[in-house]
Amino acid sequence: MRMILMCNFAGHLTPALLCLCTLSLIGLARAEPPRSLPDGDAPAPPAGATRYGLFGFLDHRSAYGQGVFPEPFLVDSDLETGEVRLDWQHTNANRQHSDLVTGEVEKGFGLLTVELEVPFERDISDGSVSEGIGNIDIGARYPVFQYVSGSGLIDSTFGVGVEVGLPVHSSVSKNTELVPKIFNDLRVGDHLTLQSVLGYSTLFGGGADGGLQTFEYGFVLGYTIQHAELSLPGVLQLIPVFELSGETELNRQDCGRTSTLGDLGIRAD
Repeated sequence: MRMILMCNFAGHLTPALLCLCTLSLIGLARAEPPRSLPDGDAPAPPAGATRYGLFGFLDHRSAYGQGVFPEPFLVDSDLETGEVRLDWQHTNANRQHSDLVTGEVEKGFGLLTVELEVPFERDISDGSVSEGIGNIDIGARYPVFQYVSGSGLIDSTFGVGVEVGLPVHSSVSKNTELVPKIFNDLRVGDHLTLQSVLGYSTLFGGGADGGLQTFEYGFVLGYTIQHAELSLPGVLQLIPVFELSGETELNRQDCGRTSTLGDLGIRAD
């Protein structure tokens, strides 16, 4: 069991300036530390010897689910064998303030990751306050294709996922949300990782937001520095992380309206 404390600050990339602070407390249960990356000089195994799964689309050499990809602040796509997480996110733009506290549990069943999120949201806009439990989100993701180059330099995992938001009919939770997703986890060499998630959100039900469709996206760029390369006491690895997470409305009068958050942080294991 590892307890990891992470804090980061971010800016809103739309015309209105926004300050974002995210604080996460994470309990990770892993049977073993992140495995060593493949040696670029090691001979490649016989063709097809590492393939498995449906149609042989998966590869035993893949770093997916092995702790190589950093735990993101905003976006998640890696396999989680067991995790309990609490996030607090504060945003402030002009006369609008928002606090979002989210409790999350993730559990792995083989290569399938299932997650449950329960958020509490408090919004202030021009002195008007709305607060309450947000949609209870139930999600799942699974890898469907992996490519690992013979030298191990390139390691890419493609997968699919889905998220369903169940409304509790509070002031901030009135519509059911369905979000099918695709994701890719890419490792290049021993240090660089890129996680990408694309989703298509649809809100069901009445009210002003009923029928709204949104394109969602998230990217996580990480650079892992091992203890042997930077010997900090008690630190296994240090990972600077840059993220983008955003959404674009697709079917309203202001179609194309985009809201994007970016953050720069450091994860220390």
